[in-house]
Amino acid sequence: MNLVEAMQKRHSVRSYKTQKIEGTVVNELRAYIDECNKQSGMHIQLCIDEPNAFNSFMAHYGSFKNVTNYIAIVGKKGKDFEEMCGYWGEKTVLKATQLGLSTCWVALTYSKGKSTCKIDKGEKLCCVIALGYGETQGTAHKSKPIETLCKVDGQMPEWFRKGMEAAMLAPTSMNQQKFHFTLEGNTITAKAGIGFYTKVDLGIAKYHFEIGATDADWKWQS
Repeated sequence: MNLVEAMQKRHSVRSYKTQKIEGTVVNELRAYIDECNKQSGMHIQLCIDEPNAFNSFMAHYGSFKNVTNYIAIVGKKGKDFEEMCGYWGEKTVLKATQLGLSTCWVALTYSKGKSTCKIDKGEKLCCVIALGYGETQGTAHKSKPIETLCKVDGQMPEWFRKGMEAAMLAPTSMNQQKFHFTLEGNTITAKAGIGFYTKVDLGIAKYHFEIGATDADWKWQS
């Protein structure tokens, strides 16, 4: 399964089987997370067989079932912290999908205080990603029209359309899709709207866009 197929297949799942994540799957995912941390300076952590973070009223309120594994998105505090969490967190999500696992981004409906992840000085736990073998594969989210999510002078290039279609598959908080991409020449400006976790959502959408527009000659506005 390539990354485009993983994006298309992956949907949020809140109910999981009791099947453990073991062997090659957990080893490959942990190695991938380690590599992401080396590249990014993040401190993302894989928490296996750890039910406490989702053994709370908030987790039950969020309709989570049998969540005993999750990825903790931890990083250094700073200007781009939330966007980095979204970008690198989604990398781990799509890798997990390629390994046959289901996932769900979780911002509020879990217990931060019960998480066993390590948070070093100057770091912060942004959110977690529930992980496991889903009881279902989830369902696709509805999307806003592409024209409301981007701006292009003239005709939209095919590579940009592919990038936007990939970004539209990105999970966002409350499915709000508060991101906007503007193309000028071969430079893209990506901005987050106002709201909770919109900068995390932007990081996720930017990674999806990169996958969709991978073969074209373009760059992000710095």
